[in-house]
Amino acid sequence: MVRNLLIRGMLTGVLAGVLAWVFAWVFGEPEVRNAIAFEEHESSAHGDHPEEEIVSRGVQSTIGMLTGVGVYGIAIGGLFALVFAFAYGRIGPFKPRATAGLLALLGFVVVIVVPFLKYPANPPAVGDPDTIGRRTTLYFGMVALSVLFTAAAVLLARHLAPRLGAWNAIPIAVAAFVAAVGLAMWAMPTVNEIPAEFSAPVVWRFRMASLGMHAIIWTTFGLLFGLLAERVLFPTTEVNQPTQIPAPPTPAGV
Repeated sequence: MVRNLLIRGMLTGVLAGVLAWVFAWVFGEPEVRNAIAFEEHESSAHGDHPEEEIVSRGVQSTIGMLTGVGVYGIAIGGLFALVFAFAYGRIGPFKPRATAGLLALLGFVVVIVVPFLKYPANPPAVGDPDTIGRRTTLYFGMVALSVLFTAAAVLLARHLAPRLGAWNAIPIAVAAFVAAVGLAMWAMPTVNEIPAEFSAPVVWRFRMASLGMHAIIWTTFGLLFGLLAERVLFPTTEVNQPTQIPAPPTPAGV
């Protein structure tokens, strides 16, 4: 059963990647061109020769970007399916669609929004190339901390629920998560390498396009994967009739 969920997760990732690519091509690519034009203008003003393109912009914005988001979608789809297989039936009496929707919302907030608030995406040609490694490390460090704090918040809620009830335990756990994230953001270094003369609207629109891409990907998982998972877990035609939730899938079913 886990194998069937994994396959459907990866297939969902393919569609999510295609939808994200369309969104990025319409809303993100114009800002990329604006950023590249700024870089070329700055290079010309300083008398520098433009770097020779190894891959043309046409290829980068079409096949290149589609391949990138497609591979990303497949990878996230596989991980999402495995997390769903572990969480289904263990986080409450939710059916597959509700479970997938809840996990997608949680994943979007934890993996995308929280790191984005500290280290938002910047268009190409912005920032010092010598600091790419440091910026990447800081970003993934923020992702790791966000995931760690989420796991701790879930454990805290489960620990408090028997004594305080779910309605009290969950808000306390959420408050603890927000406090921990806020402290981490305060402690971690700030990265701001955008030139003062760079267009603020271009940066804003690029960041919103980047966030929109991820929102499309995670929304697709929440909606489509939930439907596909329901067909796996309830293979009969009576999926809409009241029924008991089957036992959570285990790796033994692979």
